[in-house]
Amino acid sequence: MKYLFFDIECALVSKKWAKICAFGYCQTDEQFHILKKEDLLINPQGNFHLTDRKGTQGLVLPYKYADFKNYPTFCELADKIYGLLQDKDTFVAGHATMNDVKYLNLESQRFSLPPFSFRFADTQFVYMNRIGDFSRQFGLGTIAEQLNVEFIPHRAVDDAYATMRIAEAMCKEEGLSFPQLLEKYKIQRGEIKDFEIKPITSESFEAHKAAVEKRREERGRLKAEFSNFADREKRRRAKEGKLKNKSVCFSHPLELELPLSKKLLKAAFNEAATFTSHAEECDVYVCFENESGQRLVSVKANNARVYTPEEFLEYLGV
Repeated sequence: MKYLFFDIECALVSKKWAKICAFGYCQTDEQFHILKKEDLLINPQGNFHLTDRKGTQGLVLPYKYADFKNYPTFCELADKIYGLLQDKDTFVAGHATMNDVKYLNLESQRFSLPPFSFRFADTQFVYMNRIGDFSRQFGLGTIAEQLNVEFIPHRAVDDAYATMRIAEAMCKEEGLSFPQLLEKYKIQRGEIKDFEIKPITSESFEAHKAAVEKRREERGRLKAEFSNFADREKRRRAKEGKLKNKSVCFSHPLELELPLSKKLLKAAFNEAATFTSHAEECDVYVCFENESGQRLVSVKANNARVYTPEEFLEYLGV
């Protein structure tokens, strides 16, 4: 069996287009000895419009953009790319591989080429399973630094090489081959076939998703209970008090602490306050001491008074 680690760079990415300009790969044997390493530069047949994941900040690829019009097109290199990825004796992997697989899907459809058909692994996903953290994405540079792998970012062949070295480092740490590493963490490879993409998954990731969904449902239940309580209690609001003509807002984490948030809101209503869920509209904002975020920024920008729960109760004399 051979391993093929690949990376793709695009001149432009949108929902409908992924104009590939570089296909880098690093082919090795099962002991990670390099058999071939190559950067296939491709004429994207379009202008370069590079952004980050948020679609804003421009990225800079380590290539001369003007040279790309002289390179072969994707169609001219398609047979080689299909051959590399679809070889039956090759174990394919990338880093954040779902993105690159989507790019291949879009390009094959753009040029009316046959659909790609291969299974793929993802070093980012393996790393997340190993450390048990699915809360965020781990970039190639972050993991490479952690595992002492050096490379030049965004040069496709170097990204592919770094991906290979990351896989090698993880395998050496555990004394396993790459397929055995996936098996240990019960990772199922993704697959692209007939223009459909099946994502990579694992038992730990599915458990994480279930836990996240359970927490989301619980937050929804608590938020609805607090909202219903606020609707009931505002009918008993005093007509006079310290907070007459003042609106009060609670932070989201505070709202979900129902015994406390209900006590605070009832005390506020007893002092003639009104309640709003819109932080930017409030006169008084109550939150836990170490909170941060955009809601608090907008509150301070509007010169609203900010209290901790303890300070607010003290202010109300409760």
